[in-house]
Amino acid sequence: MATEQEYFDGAIRLDTYMAQMESNQEKSYGVYEKFELPEDPEFIELLKEKHPNILVITEDWCGDAMMNNAVLRKIAEAAELEVHCVYRDENLELMDQYLTNGGRSIPKYIFLSADGEVLGDWGPRAAVVQQFVEEKRSVLPGRDDPQFDLHQKTVIGEITDGFVSREDFWLAVYDELKQKLTEVLS
Repeated sequence: MATEQEYFDGAIRLDTYMAQMESNQEKSYGVYEKFELPEDPEFIELLKEKHPNILVITEDWCGDAMMNNAVLRKIAEAAELEVHCVYRDENLELMDQYLTNGGRSIPKYIFLSADGEVLGDWGPRAAVVQQFVEEKRSVLPGRDDPQFDLHQKTVIGEITDGFVSREDFWLAVYDELKQKLTEVLS
């Protein structure tokens, strides 16, 4: 199996990934354009000094990836970091090393040192976003209910609307990424 660094070396840049998205592109760019990176010179300087590479396991149909990748891109641009993306469904061997509660949840961010050592990972979503998703899903009827599909579409729409419009979610993603990166780089 390839190493994380080998996956990184063969992957596409985050800006290229976003430019060729087939689903959620407009929404992801909307978050990217609206999200204002907090003034945080110490964090940005730490990133510039340690210069980690970030490997993203993602898919463009994923709402979490649509939001989180836009936030990550802002951080990476400010700190001049390399962020490369691989598609989850084409890289299950890699994905299966970074499961969340046994599932292939994305996006997953793998932080690599300059020499390719895995320093840590984060994803797929910030705690406050997880709580929001769980609250929205709690109203769904059982899967055997004839109205399940209709209700699920409505809930997914409400979740996506939150991802696209709630600055507090974007800041929560930023804060958790900052916390994890600071932890693994210090």
